[in-house]
Amino acid sequence: MVFRTLAVVGLTVASGWATVQAQDNFQQASERGTLQVEYLVNDLQHPWGMSFLPDGQVLITERPGQLRLVASDFSSSAVVSGTPSVFSRGQGGLLDVAVSPSFAEDRWVYLAYAEAGDDKLAGTAVGRGKLSADNSRLQDFQVIFRQAPKLSTGNHFGSRLVFDGQGHLYVTLGENYQRMAAQDLGKLQGKVVRLNADGSVPKDNPFVGKPGAREEVWSYGHRNAQGAALNPWTDALWLHEHGPRGGDEINIPQAGKNYGWPLATHGVDYTLLPISEAKGKTAPGTEPPHFVWEKSPAVSGMAFYNAERFSGWQHNLFIGALADQSLIRLELKGNEVVHEERLLSDKLGRIRDVRQGPDGYLYLLTDQAAGSLVRVGLVE
Repeated sequence: MVFRTLAVVGLTVASGWATVQAQDNFQQASERGTLQVEYLVNDLQHPWGMSFLPDGQVLITERPGQLRLVASDFSSSAVVSGTPSVFSRGQGGLLDVAVSPSFAEDRWVYLAYAEAGDDKLAGTAVGRGKLSADNSRLQDFQVIFRQAPKLSTGNHFGSRLVFDGQGHLYVTLGENYQRMAAQDLGKLQGKVVRLNADGSVPKDNPFVGKPGAREEVWSYGHRNAQGAALNPWTDALWLHEHGPRGGDEINIPQAGKNYGWPLATHGVDYTLLPISEAKGKTAPGTEPPHFVWEKSPAVSGMAFYNAERFSGWQHNLFIGALADQSLIRLELKGNEVVHEERLLSDKLGRIRDVRQGPDGYLYLLTDQAAGSLVRVGLVE
C-alpha cells in the first residue's frame, strides 16, 4: 500500500543555482517496516554518482558532464566548474565521484568519466582536482588514470570508484563491449584496477613485474561493473556487474583472479543465442560468481548498511536496478546472501546509484532526463 504526502523540497536549476518546487513524497510497506520516501532534488540530468562531503553536502555527477554540489539541507545546489570534457555518447559521460578519505585536509575530489580518443573511440578515465575553499570549482584538475587502449563506441565504461582503508583507489572498468578484451591482461577492459591515491601503481599489485600484463590490474574477466562498495565488516571490495541477457553477478574480487567473462556466464546474448566464447556457466581457471540473478534486474549502485538509525536494515546490502526499476535489499549472514526483497518497484523509475548518508538514511539517484535525489528511510 502506498500513502502519498506533500514533499518538502525539490530543486529546479536556474542560472547555476536552484529554486524550490514541490514533489510528492510517499510511504510504502516493506518486510522491515514502512518506507518513507522523500524527493529532495529534482531536474538532475541523468544523475550517475554521488559522494557526501564531511559537512553533509553532497556532490552529484550528471552524465552529460556537470558536477553539482547540493547543500546539506537540500535547499540549493550549484554547478562546480573545472570538470573535464567528457565523451557524452551512449552510456558515456561524467560517471562516478568520490572524495578523498582525507578530504578535510587535502580537498581532493575524484571523477570517473568517459574520455574520447583520437579515433572516435573512447575509454574510462579518472582524474582529481581540489575543491576550492568556496566550493565553486575543482582546481588543478589532473588525469591520473586512462583505460588503454580506447575501444568503446559508447558502451560499457563501468565505472565506480572505491577507496579502501589503506588509501588505495579501486576503479571498475567495463570491457567496452569487446568481450575477449576482458581476458587480455595487456588491456584495461573488463578489469578492476587498484591505484595509489595519486594514480601510481601499488608495489604489491598482483601483476607487478609480470610480462605482458598491466600492473594496474587487480582482477579481470569482468563485464561491466556499475556498483562497488567496501564491505564495512570485512574491508573487502564487493562489486556487481551486468550480465548480457541474464546473469547479473555479485563478485568479491581477489588479487589476480579471473572472474570469467566471457568464458563463463549465466546469461545469453541479446539475440537469445549463446555467448560464442562461453564454455558454460563455469569455466576452468575462473571464479564462479558470489551471487547471481538468472534474470537480470540491470544492477547499478551499491551500499552496505552499517548505520545505527534503522535496526531492521543492519547487515543488509542495497542495490539499485535499472531495468527492474526497484531497490534490491539483500540480507547477509557473513558473506552469504540469505534473503532478497524488491522495494519501490516501478515507483521511482531507473535507480542509478545508492549510498548510505551520514544521517543513516539511504540516498538514491534516478536515471532520467529529469532525475532526482531521493531519501529513503523507515518510519520511526
